[in-house]
Amino acid sequence: QVQFVESGGGLVQPGGSLNLSCQYSGSAFSSNRMGWYRQAPGKTREWVAVVATTGSTNYPDSVADRFTISRDNFKKMVYLQMTNLKPEDTAVYFCNAVRIGTTVPLSDDWGQGTQVTVSA
Repeated sequence: QVQFVESGGGLVQPGGSLNLSCQYSGSAFSSNRMGWYRQAPGKTREWVAVVATTGSTNYPDSVADRFTISRDNFKKMVYLQMTNLKPEDTAVYFCNAVRIGTTVPLSDDWGQGTQVTVSA
């Protein structure tokens, strides 16, 4: 069974930065694509970053020049560096494994997420 524990969220002013972390528990981490997702109040969950097993990354246009995803296979960790944060980035952020060739999360078991609030 795979588990995800996210951390690093908080309250930040517009233009600020935050670094999120996700601890993965379970097998096959290094063979999984990994991703970050977020869910704002009243909205559906959306993907914000994917990192492949090769280390290549992919982002939606809304965060492409501001967010950076990375992974540490030895530690089974996934990171999300967020810069120039905007109020519309406010959401609960989650990590998950990602289905091959898609941005669809692999596991139905989500962690508790970490709250990111961008406000003056």
